[in-house]
Amino acid sequence: MLGDSLKPYYRKLQQHCCPYLQFNWNYAQIGVLLLPLLPSVGASFILIAILITWQKHYKSLIHRPLNWGIATLAVLLVVTMGFAVHRGDAFLGLFNFLPFFILFSGFSELIRTPFQLRRLSWLLVISSIPVVIIGLGQLFLGWVTPTNLQPLLGWKLDLFGNPVGRMSSIFVYANILAGYLVIAFIFSLGLLLQTYQEFSLTKPKYFTLIFLLVATIGNLIALILTNSRNAWAIAIFALLAYAIYLRWRWLIAGVSAIFCSILLAAYAPSPVQELFRKIVPAFFWARLTDQLYPDRPLALLRTTQWKFAWDLTIARPWTGWGLRNFTSLYEAKMHLWLGHPHNFFLMLTAETGIPTTLLLCSLVGIVIVLAIILLIGDRPLPSQDKLIFFSYILTFLSITLFNTVDVTLFDFRTNTLNWVILSAIWGATSQGLVTNQSPLKKGGK
Repeated sequence: MLGDSLKPYYRKLQQHCCPYLQFNWNYAQIGVLLLPLLPSVGASFILIAILITWQKHYKSLIHRPLNWGIATLAVLLVVTMGFAVHRGDAFLGLFNFLPFFILFSGFSELIRTPFQLRRLSWLLVISSIPVVIIGLGQLFLGWVTPTNLQPLLGWKLDLFGNPVGRMSSIFVYANILAGYLVIAFIFSLGLLLQTYQEFSLTKPKYFTLIFLLVATIGNLIALILTNSRNAWAIAIFALLAYAIYLRWRWLIAGVSAIFCSILLAAYAPSPVQELFRKIVPAFFWARLTDQLYPDRPLALLRTTQWKFAWDLTIARPWTGWGLRNFTSLYEAKMHLWLGHPHNFFLMLTAETGIPTTLLLCSLVGIVIVLAIILLIGDRPLPSQDKLIFFSYILTFLSITLFNTVDVTLFDFRTNTLNWVILSAIWGATSQGLVTNQSPLKKGGK
């Protein structure tokens, strides 16, 4: 029944607009679908798709200005390794960047139409369902991963979450799951809104609508259960962004009311605070005020980590201290191991210097700005195509916001998905959001 409801999408998207890229596109789809649950298998399919794309389009890819900028960034990252305190760690840190530069340039060559954007969204939403189910089983039924299956799966399911009481599902930590669910939630909501818009225009797709509604609610519930304040705020931001984009004033008013109620319950003076705490569950306002986790050590506070990272930046503003060197430097100073400073941009300035960080931000900024110009431009585009494109821009901006108070770089799956989303935006933007799905001649654009 589900297969029948998704056939329209399947038929549209299985055929690539360039027949000579069909094999690559098929492998890319399989890879994106399998990546969360079977990271090694999913990554292998994506790698095959990217390498073959590079082999077929090598000459054109190396002549593109944006790729020149990425190549320059790669060189700068390698140069900063020479100034690292611990060069071995810095060398390992390169693998969080360099392979994904290749992925970005290759994957963006595969993505050319809104149909492909929609297909990738569906794959990401479908693969999020088992992640949510496993997370619920972990939190409420005490599910754990059988020891003999851990090497095959590539992930471990911790009893009652990590930290205990916070859903982490198949990811190593609750905040990493929250970063993944932000992506899944925004895409599922975007597809749900698009399906709702088309509901009265085409043959009603009741099962598709129900499936997307369940997926959206499921992702939102799981996101709440991660207990990530950052993810909660971004979910509200995404809801407001969709409401503003669609000009749904009632939704803007509703989301704003919920958001303000939570803030008032957390921070308003008495007696307003007490009034709203009777309405808003303590689960939310107590987490915002940190009353759920009192007496945290000074070294675990984000403000402490951010100040330390900024002090490192000021000490070496040009070259930084080396990729992945924050951890060892922070441990030597604070006598506490910490994987990152909970801010991607401060981490990068501390580890690679300000110029390298600015170059990365500039290259990514160019992609997003050009995408926004295309979205709001005068070119007539079908509303469903603009909505799915808006979903991608919103998702990446949400990822960026998430990384201002956390870092998703070190999880291979979320890092891969972040680059896939950015490359999909650039692929569609550089092609002008082509809506024609007819096959193009070899070598054509």
